[in-house]
Amino acid sequence: PTICGEEIEALYGGNMSAGRFVEQEHVGALIIDYAGLAGLHIPATRAEAACASGALALHLAVLSIASGWYDLVIAAGVEKMTDVESDIADDLLASSVDRKWEAMYGATLPSLFAQMARSHMERYHTTAEQMARVAVKNHANAVHNPCAQYQNVITRENVLASPLVADPLHMLDCSSIADGAAAVVLCAAEKAREYTDTPVYIKASAQAGDTVALHDRRDITTMDATVYAVKKAYQMASVEPSQIDLAEVHDSYTIAEIIAIEDLGFCHKGEGGVLTEEGETEIGGRIPVNPSGGLKACGHPLGATGIRQAVEITQQLRGEAGKRQVPEAEIGLTHNIGGTGATAIVHILSR
Repeated sequence: PTICGEEIEALYGGNMSAGRFVEQEHVGALIIDYAGLAGLHIPATRAEAACASGALALHLAVLSIASGWYDLVIAAGVEKMTDVESDIADDLLASSVDRKWEAMYGATLPSLFAQMARSHMERYHTTAEQMARVAVKNHANAVHNPCAQYQNVITRENVLASPLVADPLHMLDCSSIADGAAAVVLCAAEKAREYTDTPVYIKASAQAGDTVALHDRRDITTMDATVYAVKKAYQMASVEPSQIDLAEVHDSYTIAEIIAIEDLGFCHKGEGGVLTEEGETEIGGRIPVNPSGGLKACGHPLGATGIRQAVEITQQLRGEAGKRQVPEAEIGLTHNIGGTGATAIVHILSR
């Protein structure tokens, strides 16, 4: 059945920085307005958690239904980043870290993730080749994703020969700015069959935080916010890491995916590079990671990313992912972080 506008009770819109990218605030209301639903007087709320704004919108939507306050809501995410010059975009992205103690001294997101990468390499012997393998895998997956920004195959040699952005990260280790939007409709579980024969259930929605400044962290080879969020999510969903069939994780930089798969419990600490190198995170591997192409190949329109991840998992669980389909997928996970990991949000979805 078609969902009517009158049935929608609320909207949560993820957006990081429209006020600076396109000089437009009040984004939640604007989404409703541009969707032609303003006359229905639907309450609209903007959600902001830097790069995790989309996942935060989904988290708030889940909470609103779980509380019994609403039965049918929309979680959306949007970011338009290409109307400004690249140096301005880089400066805007730096507002997701500690502006006073990091960005004002020249730190950028690439340089901070490069610090994580260098520390991980020194402690666990992770290699540049293993990080490059992340980019190669995700581009290969994106070839089969019509919504991906980059639908082209790259090689490890391409990655390692691309310009250094912040040693040891090369240009092809980094996701790129993009324009994008995504949305999902959520309803109370008992009403799902009224709208679709193939419902996907959100079994867990968990958020955790940490210091904004990287230098204040306990350990920069891990993201404690991810560890705490996923622990809560696994408890909520009553599942173990081994039961996850696929995951969409935050790979804004290739090292971020390697750290994420460790923090999410898919391998022991320090083994993320090896797991990737052995092909276990490929479609058909033990734990397929980023079958969509991830942030690396799909692009990273900040506020939209967390919702796009949920859309990908939904398509996978419904068997609608085409040539990038993970066989017999029943349980999927999304992982979205803000900044260098000051916010982490994890969702677990199932058929």
